[in-house]
Amino acid sequence: MIYIESKSNDPRYNTALELYAFNELAKKDDVFMLWINSPCIVVGKNQNTTEEVNQRFCDDNDIKIVRRVSGGGAVYHDLNNLNYTIISNGRSGEEFDFKSFSQPVIDALVSLGVKAEFTGRNDLEIDGQKFCGNAQYVRSGRIMHHGCLMFDVDTSVLANALKVSKDKIESKGIKSVRSRVTNIKNHLPNQEMTVADFVVALKK
Repeated sequence: MIYIESKSNDPRYNTALELYAFNELAKKDDVFMLWINSPCIVVGKNQNTTEEVNQRFCDDNDIKIVRRVSGGGAVYHDLNNLNYTIISNGRSGEEFDFKSFSQPVIDALVSLGVKAEFTGRNDLEIDGQKFCGNAQYVRSGRIMHHGCLMFDVDTSVLANALKVSKDKIESKGIKSVRSRVTNIKNHLPNQEMTVADFVVALKK
């Protein structure tokens, strides 16, 4: 397996690097990639940004908007959010098996004393609160699975940067997007752990 840990925090660079790994590096071997973005919103390939993004807030706060090749919803990243990608070859028929691709994250959290679970179609939760959404891109039997892990994200900025419809929030029986999500750090026995420490744990 090829391991990539990007040293850049530019979301545009990292999105391009991920696609390069899918198109070129994965010809040689499977790929595992970790990276951290500066504040940005990453939208799915089919999303209308006008409906998903508070553009004025993002412009005022220098929050970049980038589009990924996979589907799924819009997500907010900052420097305390860890992104991971697994690119696997020759697994045709296993497309959109989100659970098995998410298992390494669940295992890493268990080793740190946190019980997480896979729920719904593609979410990871701790005590009923979401901390990671996942998406996949499939072409010619090659799968890119990626997710954004909320380690210690500023949820107040997240709530302002994203537009989440009132109907979507109320359908889940919650009062706000902030009450639906959680940070991994809030549940760790070791509250001194940083996102850099978490990178090391996930690599293991």
